[in-house]
Amino acid sequence: MAEKEQFKRAVTDFIWNIVEIHSQLEAIHKGWAEMLGVTEPQWLILMAIDELDHGRGVSGIAVANKLRIHPAFVTNQTKKLENMEFLARTTSPDDARFLQISLTQKARVEITKLSDKREAIYSTMFGGLDEEALGYLNRRLTSIAKNSRLASQKLNIGAL
Repeated sequence: MAEKEQFKRAVTDFIWNIVEIHSQLEAIHKGWAEMLGVTEPQWLILMAIDELDHGRGVSGIAVANKLRIHPAFVTNQTKKLENMEFLARTTSPDDARFLQISLTQKARVEITKLSDKREAIYSTMFGGLDEEALGYLNRRLTSIAKNSRLASQKLNIGAL
């Protein structure tokens, strides 16, 4: 019985730690966004595009999937970011029904200007963890994320 209570306590502590980390990351993202003159969701869209684009642009659906948001919201926000000259949207060479989104040179310059501050933030956040420890942590978090999606799906269909 004590072992079950210890497990429940560990799970509860983990969840509250994730809530705290999420809250702090939102504040950090809001700060980055303000420095660029965009909203926090727009900042996240820019970061997702930067992460996903391997030289050919990225689809809005891929961005929406990465951020777990509705594709229509991505479309709306990327139009605004294009008007601000942070994004270029071009027709996909594979399928003319879709657009490929990429960062403009202006966006890359502005994001690069933040790189020293971003590195300082990351050093503060992950101080005391080496590459091996972060790799281990990321593998565990990936597993928990996958299991969380499964648990959410089960809950939504009434299987739990």
